[in-house]
Amino acid sequence: MYNFDLEQPSSVAGAVDALKTEDAQALGGGQTLIPTLKARLASPSKLVSLSAIADIKGIRQDGDTLSIGGGTRHVDVAKGAGAYPALAALAGNIGDPAVRNRGTIGGSLANNDPSACYPSAALASGATIVTNAREIAADDYFQGMFTTALDEGEIITAVKFPIPQKANYQKFEQPASRFALVGVFVAKYADGVRVAVTGASNDGVFRWTEAEGALSSDFSADAISGLSAPDASDMIADMHGTGEYRAHLVKVLTGRAVAAA
Repeated sequence: MYNFDLEQPSSVAGAVDALKTEDAQALGGGQTLIPTLKARLASPSKLVSLSAIADIKGIRQDGDTLSIGGGTRHVDVAKGAGAYPALAALAGNIGDPAVRNRGTIGGSLANNDPSACYPSAALASGATIVTNAREIAADDYFQGMFTTALDEGEIITAVKFPIPQKANYQKFEQPASRFALVGVFVAKYADGVRVAVTGASNDGVFRWTEAEGALSSDFSADAISGLSAPDASDMIADMHGTGEYRAHLVKVLTGRAVAAA
């Protein structure tokens, strides 16, 4: 590690002010940032910890919407998001207990790792990402691998999830990291079905629109049996699996998610 300044403001306004310092970096749970600093892949001169901001923690249900503070830990989502069981189950299977007790939903969405679980839940749910400055629809928020619509110094304060009629998340884990080799989140609403895929594409999380159309007409695993798997040409290919393998998993896991939902 190297020397840096650390600030721990108690309000969103204080954090925004602290992040105006040149070369300052927000610190959520630190599950990605700290290893990045150790590997010297980033070296900000100041870290602004968000862990003391009570206003961005907690879970609240308002009618058919579940609002989760950006600073809420994975373990708290797993225990407190009972109104949205598929989301709670997803959070309870992120990483290991150490990760779940430190990592936050806002940190995960801000980082937008291409194999992270939460982006698929947000995109499949048509969630709204709330920041200190505005509200961003999930369809506009995710803009590619490790890329989001967030401006510099913008902080995720909450995520609003419309609660679906049915939903399920299926993750094929990379066993060492417990990230998703492929993960598929399926959510059924009155106006249709949304299917979001993580871990598979070089462009990060994406919606499988062909499956959405088929499932909106017939919400059953049989409805996608005749579909071709997504195009493998832009899928991640590495030591863990080829692009074709990941594309195959997308279809298999979508069917499993629908059956489980």
